[in-house]
Amino acid sequence: MARRGNATTLKSYWLTGRGAAKIRWNTSGDHRRCSTQLRKYLGPRAAAYCATLHRTATGMWPGDRRNR
Repeated sequence: MARRGNATTLKSYWLTGRGAAKIRWNTSGDHRRCSTQLRKYLGPRAAAYCATLHRTATGMWPGDRRNR
């Protein structure tokens, strides 16, 4: 039987762990890189989940240019 990942652990991995190193939050293309990485696990839901991660990691939604 396959083990299911703990949601908190996975979120931490993508926000501050090795996954975050692949995404390089707060740099150009971070949302696209996140969506590409997570698409293989989440399918079409990846973009929405990455938008939430982006908001948590950077303090703004993807595409929000007001604070840059």
